[in-house]
Amino acid sequence: MELSKLCVRPNCTVNQAVKCIDEGGKKMIFVVDDARTLLGIFTDGDMRRYMLAKGDFTAPVGAVMNKTPVTYPVKQKADALESMEREKCVGIPLVDEQGRLADAIFWNDLPGEAPIHRFQKPLPVIMMAGGKGTRLYPYTKVLPKPLIPIGELPIAEHIMNRFYAYGSEDFHLIINYKKSMIKAYFNDVPHPYQVHYVDESEFLGTGGGLSLLKGQIHDTAIVTNCDILLDCDYSCIYDYHKASGNVITIVSAMKNVTIPYGVIRMRENGQIAAMQEKPEFSYLVNTGIYFIEPRVIEELEENRFIGMPEVAEAYIQKDLPVGAYPISEKSWMDMGQMEQMEQMCRQLGVSMS
Repeated sequence: MELSKLCVRPNCTVNQAVKCIDEGGKKMIFVVDDARTLLGIFTDGDMRRYMLAKGDFTAPVGAVMNKTPVTYPVKQKADALESMEREKCVGIPLVDEQGRLADAIFWNDLPGEAPIHRFQKPLPVIMMAGGKGTRLYPYTKVLPKPLIPIGELPIAEHIMNRFYAYGSEDFHLIINYKKSMIKAYFNDVPHPYQVHYVDESEFLGTGGGLSLLKGQIHDTAIVTNCDILLDCDYSCIYDYHKASGNVITIVSAMKNVTIPYGVIRMRENGQIAAMQEKPEFSYLVNTGIYFIEPRVIEELEENRFIGMPEVAEAYIQKDLPVGAYPISEKSWMDMGQMEQMEQMCRQLGVSMS
């Protein structure tokens, strides 16, 4: 990738900088002046800390960037590479004698798989796998959504393999629609983890289905929909969840929404106060992945239809800690609809089966 595509000016907004990180795929960008002098860097982690601090996304990135990043002279690239591997940083800028950005090395350019920081202990994963997946018709007329293939594997197996890489060994699938097909597949395919089935006799929603696991979950658990993949460090989410003392932590993605029209703001007398063409707004949205404490399951009412957002809202109303763990928009892959499924395949570099 051309280094210029990873460079922004200091007056660039934080929102634009986050977009640049997503599009660049290197988890960091460089803030430079017109002479390409390196002023600072802005990383995926900087973005997350800024979100958690409720920062203003219209602020200039120059005000929130890391102004003292680790740098190396361009002639010492080998030393920089050794430092990056030792410190496990996402990248290091290389500068010339005038302090101008000349090159950079990135962790995800190294050969082999990136190292994974496993959970401190295996966390159980609960997958909501019982829905009809009506937005994916006609695929789900034939297959239940968890078994829709993304490349050579069904989406559910992609999800489970990612959590297994972080140390999860027990997977609880709450199943309903076409449940026999789901059981047949996972009973027939060898895998290194345990798969447990929770039969849902009637649709109870993403929260209500958890009540079927009362007495079975004794530690922090992960709840996930069956159509989501995240490109992020799951162990960091767990560490944040525990350090914050949260009852529930919702993994939340930054979402940019553009209104495809000119928006008019009115005065009280009916006159136009201002007009804005195709304004863009940024929000944190629920990805459908939650880290929860076992009390959440034990305190659910049995056989009551309820979604996870309503469960979280109930704890918020009780003034109990419910947190959000922010990730960038591109770190969230969702196949809930046909267009999103096609995008997921493109992002993973696989073909739709």
